[in-house]
Amino acid sequence: MDKSRVFASMLVFLLMRVAFCVSEGTPTTTTTTTTITTTALPPVRKPCKTMTSCETCLANVSCLWCLTNSSCMDYPVSYVIPPASVCKLSQARWGVCWVNFEALIIAMAVVCGTLLLAITVCCCYCYCCCKRRRSSSFDRDDEQLARRREEIRQRADERRGERKVKHDEIRKKYGLIPDSDHPYSKFENE
Repeated sequence: MDKSRVFASMLVFLLMRVAFCVSEGTPTTTTTTTTITTTALPPVRKPCKTMTSCETCLANVSCLWCLTNSSCMDYPVSYVIPPASVCKLSQARWGVCWVNFEALIIAMAVVCGTLLLAITVCCCYCYCCCKRRRSSSFDRDDEQLARRREEIRQRADERRGERKVKHDEIRKKYGLIPDSDHPYSKFENE
């Protein structure tokens, strides 16, 4: 990192420290204290079978609540969707208590389908717009190229006409072209 970024981050840290100390009402002087940090142990999870309410059961994402027998059980991770032998989908709850698993699956399918459809439509629209823009720019380029060719052809025709006039004048001057206005003509011996 460059020095200005280091300085700016240190300044921001210092200002935040001062603001925190002022809001706490403690003096801004720092005192040196030694703290011993202990590593926090992960919270001990209760087995799903011991939970008795839907809210406590679904606080653990590895649990599934079944309304038919009001029991909490381990989510069958070997299946994506729990089989009917475990609990009916209309009676199973996972994630939240107020939505059954069947409605959750349908809602997720609708949302995913809508997103895929929207992305597909956007991609097709962008492709068509780019194609149209590209073809219109090609048309514009073709028109400009045709216009340039026409201008070049006209200039070449003008130069060709000017050269012909000059050559004709030279031929007239030396009598290579019979001229009706010129009374003298080249005498040829036969």
